[in-house]
Amino acid sequence: MWNEVVGVGVVGYGYWGPNLARNFANADAAQLVAICDMDPAKLALAKRHHPAVVTTTEFRNLLTDSRIDAVVIATPAQTHYELALAALRAGKHVLVEKPLTEKSAQARHLIEEAEQQRLVLMVDHTFIYTPAVKKIRELIVQGALGDIYYYNGTRASLGLFQSDVNVIWDLAVHDISIIQYILDEDPVAVSATGTSHVAGAPANMAQITLFFPNNCIAHINVNWLSPVKVRQTFIGGSRKMIVYDDVEASEKVKVYDKGITISGMTEGAHQLRIGYRAGDMWVPHLPAKEALLTEAEHFITCVRMGASPMSNGTSGLRVVEILEAASRSIAAQGKPIALTSNPRTVELV
Repeated sequence: MWNEVVGVGVVGYGYWGPNLARNFANADAAQLVAICDMDPAKLALAKRHHPAVVTTTEFRNLLTDSRIDAVVIATPAQTHYELALAALRAGKHVLVEKPLTEKSAQARHLIEEAEQQRLVLMVDHTFIYTPAVKKIRELIVQGALGDIYYYNGTRASLGLFQSDVNVIWDLAVHDISIIQYILDEDPVAVSATGTSHVAGAPANMAQITLFFPNNCIAHINVNWLSPVKVRQTFIGGSRKMIVYDDVEASEKVKVYDKGITISGMTEGAHQLRIGYRAGDMWVPHLPAKEALLTEAEHFITCVRMGASPMSNGTSGLRVVEILEAASRSIAAQGKPIALTSNPRTVELV
């Protein structure tokens, strides 16, 4: 369908749905056909923003509408699996808001269904479509940073408290998807701790450690109970280091020519000579294009070409597997949980 416009239906017009609907309305070769939500007030708002779009409280109307080629799901996490499966079985391509599913077995089923139906299954891992993260990956692939020693990420704010997922499924999913995108290898184990300060509510703060086969290690700190909004990441390499601050209006990525140099050891490791390198700081130019628009256009291109997206079902599955392992580690008070090898890559025919 390379020469055709892709009709899109969005289900869920709450927190994230309006952003997805707006960007698909603006995406090249896409037509926003319908928006579905169970709340009439939200549909009235959607109608004001998109007067030409059909609004409905019935999800099945999206599945039976022949003008809709793809369904975008922006609903609570516990509904992702059933809605995505129904859409795939109706012959619709699917983009699902993160996380892909609540359980890895559900994600595998969606991957198999999409493969059998020859449909695109994509996860909304928004941050890997940001100019900042794409530039970081480019620098790592080029070898500009050298060997990667560590990834330290902090993602904190005051709320938004979720009732259906804990803080790692809400916030840490972003860092895990970024790590998966920028690094060439998968973690072999995860350790995590977390706690809830609201009785009966999911954990509102957590710390996750991902262990890799080499000396690389990743720490992720997530918190719904922070006095300020923080979206900051430090990436250390043997040649250069990066500070990535997503809250910055400009200069989101800063590359530092800083690090250590080690001279030869004499008789013992305690006699190593460690020197410190302090060079220039460089701020790469980043385009101003909104990440969600880039993501929406990528999804449309994959639908039209029958290609596999960057954030395909397999990458979504891997993130869910890591989140599951982190949840088990939290329940076991930080006990490291081994991770399976990377699942097979699913190619679309």
